[in-house]
Amino acid sequence: MSAIQPNETYVLDLLKALLDTPSPTGYTHTIMKRIEQEAASLDVPLTWNEKGGAILSIAGQDSSRTIGLSAHVDTLGAMVRAVKSEGTLRLTSVGGYMMNSIENEYCIIHTRSGKTYTGTILSTHPSVHVYSDARDLKRQEANMEVRIDELVESADDVKKLGIGVGDFVSFDARAVITPSGYIKSRHLDDKASVAALFGLLESMKRDNWKPKYNVKLLISNYEEVGHGAAYIPADINEMIAVDMGCIGDDLSCKETDVSICAKDSSGPYDYDMTSRLIELAESEGIAYAVDIYPHYGSDASAALSAGSNIKAALIGPGVHASHAMERTHKQAVLNTVKLLAAYVK
Repeated sequence: MSAIQPNETYVLDLLKALLDTPSPTGYTHTIMKRIEQEAASLDVPLTWNEKGGAILSIAGQDSSRTIGLSAHVDTLGAMVRAVKSEGTLRLTSVGGYMMNSIENEYCIIHTRSGKTYTGTILSTHPSVHVYSDARDLKRQEANMEVRIDELVESADDVKKLGIGVGDFVSFDARAVITPSGYIKSRHLDDKASVAALFGLLESMKRDNWKPKYNVKLLISNYEEVGHGAAYIPADINEMIAVDMGCIGDDLSCKETDVSICAKDSSGPYDYDMTSRLIELAESEGIAYAVDIYPHYGSDASAALSAGSNIKAALIGPGVHASHAMERTHKQAVLNTVKLLAAYVK
């Protein structure tokens, strides 16, 4: 079977829609409905785990083995930790990021009643015209707050809006796809990989091909807090976590590459699977890089740590400035689709 050609328009349109849908870890029900609709449009059966993650099943030519492919739709975000006396909100982070990376960002407060309000994340000393330490104030949770775009001057005013402790706060992704093919946005980790997985499914439907073995796609919703794929279906024999590739010092990955991670903070990935992915990238002429990510964990890490009897590997599109204002290129996402197709075929 010849190499597949991903449907670029489909992949990028879906990615933009996912990026524009708020989904901080713990608040993913809206985006999971979008995942359910997309699976139905491709005639792919979908079931749910108890945490609200999705499992999509594709029958292979040979049912003796099952390959798991995972990506996560949950993103970095925050929750309301306290309503402050002056009518602003104190935050607690959801996921690991630098506080200065969210300073001055627009956000949405999602109340338990379903109402939403917009706001801006600022330091508590946001003006150099007022505060002598505005530049030097340490950017940490205690020094950050949300300024709500409503007429509020007290905690009681805020509570009357229905905003309270435990409400979720999502960050404006600011997703843009440039004419040169760059995709710059928050939350490319890991919505770029989710779009790649659906690009794989769209190819199967469009060109009417089946994988060699059964395939189960896991769309997890708690990866950013470490337990997204701690549970996986028992029939999975091997699993590829599809997550972002990192770019920076001592790394060779570029924004056009598919990253093949040989080792992260959880240890080395399976030797045979990683070698096979490298061989396929070479033979298919797919731009790739092999790297080590010491400050990184994946859904495959979670599955292994939970005791799953699997082999595991990790790949994904190269992403610059991870957990900040991220950027990748469409070629990296499409190359990820091509490598996944080569592996499952």
